[in-house]
Amino acid sequence: MSTATTTPAAVAPPAGRFRLTWPVALLGVAGLLVLMSFTRIVTGAHDITSSGTVSAALYLAVPIGLAGLGGLWSERSGVVNIGLEGMMILGTWFGAWGALVTGNPWVGVVAGALGGAAAGVLHAIATVTFGVDHVVSGVAIILLGTGIAKYLSALIFSTMTGGGDTQSPRVPPMQTIGLWGVGGDNRWVLFDGADPLRTLEGQRWFFVSDLAGVLRGLTTNVSLFTILAILLVPLTFWTLWRTSFGLRLRACGERPVAAESLGVNVYYYKYVAVVVSGALAGLGGAFLSIVAAGTYREGQTGGRGFIGLATVIFGNWRPGGLAAGAGLFGYTDALQLRQGGTSVHALLLVIALLLAAVGVYQLVRLARNRAALITGVSAVVVFVVFMITDTVPEQFTSFTPHLTTLLVLSLASQRLRMPAADGLPYRRGQAK
Repeated sequence: MSTATTTPAAVAPPAGRFRLTWPVALLGVAGLLVLMSFTRIVTGAHDITSSGTVSAALYLAVPIGLAGLGGLWSERSGVVNIGLEGMMILGTWFGAWGALVTGNPWVGVVAGALGGAAAGVLHAIATVTFGVDHVVSGVAIILLGTGIAKYLSALIFSTMTGGGDTQSPRVPPMQTIGLWGVGGDNRWVLFDGADPLRTLEGQRWFFVSDLAGVLRGLTTNVSLFTILAILLVPLTFWTLWRTSFGLRLRACGERPVAAESLGVNVYYYKYVAVVVSGALAGLGGAFLSIVAAGTYREGQTGGRGFIGLATVIFGNWRPGGLAAGAGLFGYTDALQLRQGGTSVHALLLVIALLLAAVGVYQLVRLARNRAALITGVSAVVVFVVFMITDTVPEQFTSFTPHLTTLLVLSLASQRLRMPAADGLPYRRGQAK
């Protein structure tokens, strides 16, 4: 008797998931710059790609990005850090205090990081050791940071010349670096002399002048602290995604019980992540008092800790997406300083065109007819608003960064995936 041999049907390989590579990212940036250049020419809003706007956007994005990196470290280990705002507040105070006491702004940077890290230790003790609800502990950190900064300001800064109960004297300036221009006592210049980027930007040519404006904004009068903050993004990626330490830390945020069963000290990695989170948030606060303002002021953070937490979600708990979210918020915030109403009005055309492109992508590539219809209707509404108005009221420009962030989050919500054990209680020994 013969037995029929059946060959299993070939199984088609799963469709490859889209991966963002460097060539694709650069092509996307170039396409966005072409769109911005087109909008600038059509609307006459020349400040949307000017070097001044880009420079302001960079300075506004850095503290948000540092707070976001802090939230990323904490949440990748499974601990929600609502207390980023309080850690930033401590960073602003200790950063200014360290710079004033020693006369060295870099000492202030270290002091700000240590102030935030101390708050991180408290948050880790509460959430990891004692199992306190992460949100409750985070709110307590915010209240504690606010109270400590207020008390110390009245105790120390009020006794200094130029200081007071709510602010400090001017702190020593941080050294800056640039490609072009004239050097000074506090500035390094690589090419002292003519500024070719400024010449190209002033011609207002299509794309070329816009590219020159962006490059000039990123390479002129840049603080060394800013360069350090930018380098922390790839360093975070390498540490968390390319090292065994990062693999164990992320395992604690995904499957802590399984990680413990394999011999990973879950408490240790959670503690390290939350303390690093506090230090990064403290660096963001120190940037505000040392670089952005040159002095400590009460209420200086302005909710940037919460915005940093939003960039973590915006970036899908990845450093690159987080940096993009911080940059987007910083850019839309910078538009208020550069022809606010006119620039934001021009941005409406950019948003309408981007929404239209997203709608086409949802319809053609993803076959999501309902989502494509909603996105298309939104694009039409934004375009109509752009056509029937000449400017945007000043009251609306201050809300533009928050509205832009909410819009992008709503479009990307279906692709977001938080760590599986983020915010969930964990006690040692659950694996047994």
